[in-house]
Amino acid sequence: MTDTSASGPLAGLRIIDMSSVVLGPLATLIFGDLGADVIKIEAGQAGKAGDMMRYAGASPTGDLGPIYTALNRNKRSVVLDVKTAEGKAALTALLKDADVFFHNVRLAGMDRLGFGYEAVKAINPDIIYVHCAGFGVGGEYEHRQAYDDLIQGASGFAALNAMRSGGAPEYAPSLVADKTVGLFATYATLAALFHRERTGRGQFVQVPMLESFTFFNLVENLYGETFIPPTGGLAYTRSINANRKPYATRDGYIGLVPYSDQQWAEFFAIGGRPEVFEDPRFSTYSARTEHVGELYALIEEVAATKTTDEWLDLLDAANIPAMRYNTMAAVLTDPHLAEVGFFEERVHASAGRYRAMKHPVSFSDSPASIRRDPPRLGADTETILESLGL
Repeated sequence: MTDTSASGPLAGLRIIDMSSVVLGPLATLIFGDLGADVIKIEAGQAGKAGDMMRYAGASPTGDLGPIYTALNRNKRSVVLDVKTAEGKAALTALLKDADVFFHNVRLAGMDRLGFGYEAVKAINPDIIYVHCAGFGVGGEYEHRQAYDDLIQGASGFAALNAMRSGGAPEYAPSLVADKTVGLFATYATLAALFHRERTGRGQFVQVPMLESFTFFNLVENLYGETFIPPTGGLAYTRSINANRKPYATRDGYIGLVPYSDQQWAEFFAIGGRPEVFEDPRFSTYSARTEHVGELYALIEEVAATKTTDEWLDLLDAANIPAMRYNTMAAVLTDPHLAEVGFFEERVHASAGRYRAMKHPVSFSDSPASIRRDPPRLGADTETILESLGL
């Protein structure tokens, strides 16, 4: 199903998107949801090649893999070989009227193709040129390739598990670096557009993965190394504590986060352990932070005394933060998500029924929307090139 009318705050903007996999497509997915006309440039020929995420996981069509489907709605697909004269001419024509050129190709490669920043600026002086890089210019790793696993390891993020458990380092079971840096790229692009709105000037924007994700990781985990000389060790004591986890109840698991002094006192009173809050190790915020491991161990003991439903009723009445633990499968039927319409069943012209997630942010005057289902490879090539007179 396709509804081409755009109501979002970015309606009227055109973005030429040469990104692939996860990081870039997440950013341009957001632009598309917010109303921008996103033209996705894919390499190869219609019916094969293109973004490799098309082929990650089984799909009814063979080229609409589940991750690709989640990341590429509200986009039009154009297949171009920009190594040929015809491909270069088509991309040049697209860039002339574009607001943003967005890609995650290494700069040296784009320079060889003739679409580095200076060359694109000559085509369109006001364009916002966004380059998602592995590593920032001027550093030792500048020319290396980067992937989620490598950035999780190099940023110190994979070390957090070892610090928590005393075991081996591990990657998070999520493409957390790709997705986080994709959000950095989103705000960076929007900031550059706002700058152009005020000044009339476009610019080159680089979003390096290692620097962005290290920033994300160390916001809380620089911790004791924030001051010079250090006041303690690296990593926030609460987040790396082995006892920070969903706690077992009598019949399942629950997330529990009492925060204020009053909430902690009421939690232990409800749990039949009022004496705990009188212990000087737990009676103040600073003391709880210092003795968080012992505190979490006590929560684990208390949580096991009631069922999940009993806890949720009691804690909600006491205004103490708590949530039912969901398995991944349970998320699909979570009552709150159902009531807000988070999951939407749609019908793709080629793939049939599929599950989409609505844009999570609400705009009262310019709502985001799903207007186009994810495109088959090259589905819009003829239409768009004809509109350019090619």
